[in-house]
Amino acid sequence: MIEQKIKETVRDVMDFPKPGIVFKDITPILKNQELCTQIIDAFVIRLKELDFDAIAGIESRGFLFGLMLANRLNKPFIPIRKAGKLPYKTVKQNYNLEYGSATIEMHEDAFEPGTKILIHDDLLATGGTVEATSLLIQKMKGEIAGFSFIISLDFLKGKDLIKPYADKVVALAEY
Repeated sequence: MIEQKIKETVRDVMDFPKPGIVFKDITPILKNQELCTQIIDAFVIRLKELDFDAIAGIESRGFLFGLMLANRLNKPFIPIRKAGKLPYKTVKQNYNLEYGSATIEMHEDAFEPGTKILIHDDLLATGGTVEATSLLIQKMKGEIAGFSFIISLDFLKGKDLIKPYADKVVALAEY
């Protein structure tokens, strides 16, 4: 039921950010407070058996529901940002994209070693940014407890890339 509501609400944007890409735009969801609440409720149900201490949200759309979920579950929220956006001392992780490279970072005091972290983003595509986030967390001696996404584009095989980091992958809508 939640999958159908998400699919009915998400907007396809052709040729964004480059020709040939069909971008799944979640911003129409944000206009529907009831659907936002239902999405958080669905995550809470699907994650109830998972043991984790904090939620790491990936910039920027991963902040939207990641922070709401952390608040609902009374867990700390860890922002994972593009390089140069965080004001305090950071730890960085470089990674490759299909059209270049990028760097993500988090504050060096974001969590204690041994913390079990759920990584959240709005959408799982090829998995490169999520894998980089996993490596960043491991670099800081954190444990990857699992992953949560509103949407997974399964045909891009991102789940295959991130499964070695944690078995638990929750996606509310799959394409």
